[in-house]
Amino acid sequence: MKNTLSVLAILLLVFGCNNSKNKSYTAVENQVEANQHPGKKLMETNCYICHSPTGSHDDRIGPPMIAIKRHYINDGTNKEEFIADMQAWIKNPNADDAKMFGAVKRFGVMPKQVYPEETIKLISEYMYDYEIDQPDWFDDHFNKQRGKNRGQGMGNGMRNGMGKNYGINNPQNELNYQDLPYGERGLKYALATKTVLGKNLMGTIQKKGTLEALSFCNERAYPLTDSMALVHNANIKRVSDKPRNSNNQANTKEIAYINTFKNNIKNSEEPKPIVEEINTKVHVYYPITTNAMCLQCHGSPNKDIQNTTLKKLSLLYPKDKAIGYDVNQVRGIWSISFDK
Repeated sequence: MKNTLSVLAILLLVFGCNNSKNKSYTAVENQVEANQHPGKKLMETNCYICHSPTGSHDDRIGPPMIAIKRHYINDGTNKEEFIADMQAWIKNPNADDAKMFGAVKRFGVMPKQVYPEETIKLISEYMYDYEIDQPDWFDDHFNKQRGKNRGQGMGNGMRNGMGKNYGINNPQNELNYQDLPYGERGLKYALATKTVLGKNLMGTIQKKGTLEALSFCNERAYPLTDSMALVHNANIKRVSDKPRNSNNQANTKEIAYINTFKNNIKNSEEPKPIVEEINTKVHVYYPITTNAMCLQCHGSPNKDIQNTTLKKLSLLYPKDKAIGYDVNQVRGIWSISFDK
């Protein structure tokens, strides 16, 4: 009898350990799979400037992506429905079709932007299938809002959606940037800088208006870019073939790359970083594209740009060439360089 009990105990211990290892292995496997999904990088590249998982609840210009997932996905939502909802919203963002009334009231309707359908599909698939990054404060906020009958979706998808902060803007990942392939490393430097500039610029537009935003660009854009360059120990520039500030004039090589990215956009292709290795340096280039909000200062005079804005532009930038754009056009590129 004792021997039988001993054998049972050993079997339970072995199987218990195996189950624990299997669960742990499955979790790691899932995370590796999630990190390799193309929708993850596309979401970080295209969405995080406004919907970053970092930052406080009060210091934001848009809801985090996990909030979108929770409001659009409930127990009865399948993947195809979610993808269709995301495609419809991106093609025509408007207050009447919004499912996140609180976000629209606080941030306004998101600016219209043009993305390839395949890009939105891949981002939506990633959001639906995997845990995605979320701010530390989000669960408490969401549960409180749901208690007031404001939160709508459960956001489960095929997996739980109660994500940890594995994202591009997680400070713990800063130390890992140097382990990345050069193109991805340069892209992260560009996106981190874009997020800081974009958050401050769009926050200024929302709170103080377009004229104050022009003053911000004139006075603060360079110092903020330089501070990000110091953080990442890299040279970070924004250059254009039609610069607002002549200091941002692209050189011959950079203009060629701008034209390459223009062709990508024209052909509805997702642009990829261009990487050059010269001696001990790495140079990475990535496009800067316009959305509807950009047109307030970079669109067509008397159509998108108000007269008061035009007057201030001519005062701040007498040699301004950065007008006449439409949505989803390449306005310039990020030019990033760092040591190998």
